[in-house]
Amino acid sequence: MIRLLLVLSLWAGGEPPQLFSPQSLLPADLPGAEQARVVVPVDPSLGDRLRVVHWEGDEGRANQAIQVLERFPDLPGLPPGLPSSAVIYLAPDRETFDALTGGQVPHWGAGVAIPSRSRIVIPLFGNPWTGGDVEARTLRHEWAHLGLHEYLTGLRIPRWFDEGYAQWSSGGWDVGAMWRLRVALARGTAPPLDSLSLVWPRERADAELAYLLSASAVSFLIQDSGARGMEVFLSRWAETRDFEGSFRRTFGLATGTFETRWVRHVKQRYGWVLMFQNSVVFWGILGLILIVLFRIRRRRDRERMAALRATEPPDLPAYWEPPRHPPIGGFEGEARLVRSRPPGAPADLDPSPPSE
Repeated sequence: MIRLLLVLSLWAGGEPPQLFSPQSLLPADLPGAEQARVVVPVDPSLGDRLRVVHWEGDEGRANQAIQVLERFPDLPGLPPGLPSSAVIYLAPDRETFDALTGGQVPHWGAGVAIPSRSRIVIPLFGNPWTGGDVEARTLRHEWAHLGLHEYLTGLRIPRWFDEGYAQWSSGGWDVGAMWRLRVALARGTAPPLDSLSLVWPRERADAELAYLLSASAVSFLIQDSGARGMEVFLSRWAETRDFEGSFRRTFGLATGTFETRWVRHVKQRYGWVLMFQNSVVFWGILGLILIVLFRIRRRRDRERMAALRATEPPDLPAYWEPPRHPPIGGFEGEARLVRSRPPGAPADLDPSPPSE
C-alpha cells in the first residue's frame, strides 16, 4: 500500500500539514511506486496546482523544489496561474527516470517536461540535485515549458521558440558561452532556426549549441519590447492561432528577416573579444603570451649584461700592476727604486740605493 507523507511547511507561520494520496499521480507499472511520497505546497499560489513526488530520503530536495517555484510562480508574458496543474517527479534512479519519460531522453538530460501529461521529471542520480542556482534554473525552465504549452494548447510551437522562451524566462542561458555560437555562425555550422522545428539534436555538444541559438534568438527578439512585447505576441498568437502573422504584427518583420538580423547581431555583439573570456581559450592564449614575453625579457637581460661586462673597469687598477715590459736603458734602476719605495716615503730614506 502506498504510504502517505505528512508535509510540513518550511516557512514561518506553522501551517498545518496536508495529506495527499500519490495513487493518482503514479503510473501503474512504475518501479518502487510503493515507496513514493508526495509534497503539497502550502503557499496558496501553488497549493492547488503543484505536487512534488519523491522517494525516501529526498524530502529536503522536494521542499527545495517547492521553494524555487514559490519565489517565481508566474511566467513572463503569460497570464498568472499557468501552468494550472503540474506534477514534479524527482527520479532517484535511471529505471524510474526511464519509466516516467518513456526512455527517450539522452543520458545527459538535466530535466524533462512532458506538457501533454503536465509532468516534469528531474533526475537525482548521476549528478545529485542540490537545489543550487543551476538546478533552480533547470526547474524553472521545465516549468516554463508546461505553462507555454498550456496557454497555446493545440498549436504547433516552433522548437527554437519553445526552448528559447524557456531559457529566457528561467534566466538560464549562458552569455559567456556565446563565443561558441559566434564561431559556429562564422563557420556556417550553426543550424537555421526553422530546422530546429523539425528535429532537436541528441548529441550533447550539438544540443548545447541549439539551446544557445534559441535563447539568444528569443532574447534578441524582445530586447526592446521586454516582457510586454512577449505578452502581446503570445496573446495574439493564442487568439489568431497564426504564428507568422502574429510575429509580423507584433515585431514588425517576418521571421526570415528576423533571423537575418539576429545572425548579424550575434556576429557584431558576441565577437572575438568575447571568445577570450572563455576560460580555456583565454588562459591558453594568456599562457602563450607570458611565455613569449618571458623569453623576450630574458634575451634583453642577456644583452644588457654583455654590454655592462664589456665596459666595466678591471678588477685591479692598472697602476697597481708591475710593468709588463722591462724598462728601457738607464731607467731600469729608477723604475726598481720606485717599485720598492713605500708609498709617500722620501726618496733619500730608501734603503736600496740605485746601483751603478
